[in-house]
Amino acid sequence: PFNRVAPAAGLRFSPIDVTLNVLMFSLVFLGVDRLGVREGGVEAGGPPLSAWLTLLAGVAVGFVYLRRQRSLAVPLFPIDLLRIPVFALSMGTSVAAFCAQMLAYIALPFLLLDVYGRSHFEAGLLITAWPLAIVAMAPLAGRLIGRYPDGLLGGIGLGLMAAGLFSLALLPAHPVNADIAWRMALCGLGFGLFQSPNNHTIVTSPPAHRSGAASGMLGTARLTGQTLGAVVLAGVFSIWSPHGGHGPVVALVLAGCCAGIAAIFSSLRLRTTGHAG
Repeated sequence: PFNRVAPAAGLRFSPIDVTLNVLMFSLVFLGVDRLGVREGGVEAGGPPLSAWLTLLAGVAVGFVYLRRQRSLAVPLFPIDLLRIPVFALSMGTSVAAFCAQMLAYIALPFLLLDVYGRSHFEAGLLITAWPLAIVAMAPLAGRLIGRYPDGLLGGIGLGLMAAGLFSLALLPAHPVNADIAWRMALCGLGFGLFQSPNNHTIVTSPPAHRSGAASGMLGTARLTGQTLGAVVLAGVFSIWSPHGGHGPVVALVLAGCCAGIAAIFSSLRLRTTGHAG
């Protein structure tokens, strides 16, 4: 639809801002990822100095970049939207939820293949229960948007996801395929109930003429959560072996905790002024 608010005069594409944006995210994530890697294994001691230097460089670039963004009318990285409470809570919900998803997605194959002795074909079929449940839940979640608050739908969905992740971490020593499949499906049903309402709030809570920036922040939250989950998992596997069973179980417990934190963020939106729904 036509934007009633005219674009600010003099806006131009800024190569400097793009460069700073790339450097900030790249250096921070590379630095954190290196913190989870120990040359020669666990016995080799702490992370290398280069990891801390890379992380500090990313923080320094981010400080300069974000200060620069705060002075712009329409910033490339629209941190001004985080001043909207429901938007900020929705972003936190998204980051934590996708962090939980990535932790589980990478840890589950190790658990199914190495611990429970499933074949690659069986493991793939069992994991497929998760996305199939998302597909099944998506139409229902779409119908519920507008009828119930998005924060409530997201909180319930993420609570279900957390329950599914904890139940996967607590699988018996010799589970049958049905024991695994229904837990996967529970995670998928919860994730499917959370995602559409949460995205709806992120896109619609800012002013209409900032919807493009809100959509960009939605993608940033998703990729940030997924990258953070992979980085945390690298740290977990540097301490607990991914093949002995302990590493994947720890990762699933952490994933359940992240989903629980996301559920709290989502539920807090019910207390903000003008919550979605």
